[in-house]
Amino acid sequence: MSTGSAGRPGPRQGESGGESQQPPVGLAGLLHGTSGECARNLFDLTGRVALVTGSSRGIGLALAVGLGSAGAVVALNGRNRRTLNAAVAKITRAGIAARAACFDVTRPAQVDAAVDRIEREVGPIEILVNNAAVAFRMPLQDVTLDRWHSVLESNLTSVFIVSQAVAKRMIPRGHGKIINICSVQSELARPTVAAAAAAKGGVKMLTRGMCADWARFGIQVNGLGPGYVRTDLTQPLQDDPAFDVWVRGRTPAGRWGEREDLMGSIVFLGSHASDFVNGQVLFVDGGMMAVV
Repeated sequence: MSTGSAGRPGPRQGESGGESQQPPVGLAGLLHGTSGECARNLFDLTGRVALVTGSSRGIGLALAVGLGSAGAVVALNGRNRRTLNAAVAKITRAGIAARAACFDVTRPAQVDAAVDRIEREVGPIEILVNNAAVAFRMPLQDVTLDRWHSVLESNLTSVFIVSQAVAKRMIPRGHGKIINICSVQSELARPTVAAAAAAKGGVKMLTRGMCADWARFGIQVNGLGPGYVRTDLTQPLQDDPAFDVWVRGRTPAGRWGEREDLMGSIVFLGSHASDFVNGQVLFVDGGMMAVV
């Protein structure tokens, strides 16, 4: 299966000894007045392999659909094989090239084996989206140490485990995109979500740390921070009249986000259009982070 490498300009050696990508030939020719091929679509992901963790439903599935709609071959991940296979079948019927990757993102051996299998059977992973996470609401004084560790392991440590496994393969190739799903809770806190906020704040800083270490190898690492988005998991919040009023009033756009609102941003961060964007968090929140 194609890995999407056709048409990509060859890597050049960076001053630091790592590899980075040249600007697209067509665009460079237009900007610098030299001859070159026609400028290609910067947002085209045709044939590129993307792994999206926690993508059998909800926001993760929407992100996978967004990447697949732009041409990527998407590996969906989850721990429930039946749910995962149903998700793969659903988006395959819609014309998206997809496969199932059933593994636990908190288990390094499972992660490494799954990444190796995807690269061997589908192609090099060029886009990684770290979306897998767990959530619960509880006053901080009632959170047990086991539950605290569970949230940090699932929401933060897993990002390190999966990213390291993929980056070790991206580095020799000299290019790659890693997108960590952050949240408005990477910056803001509310009652009963302190553990999740601590983990998502950690994901933001881990994103910047990955940029510091891996940018010289041609890898862009950025975060995508959704606001309050309608999903099955947020349905109880949507059904709470007081919380629904708070979300609409706190969001300048005056509404909840929809899953499809995230698709354009994930394609941007996974495409050549973001080749000089690194270590940033792009909030897709209807303006919530812009106001007090």
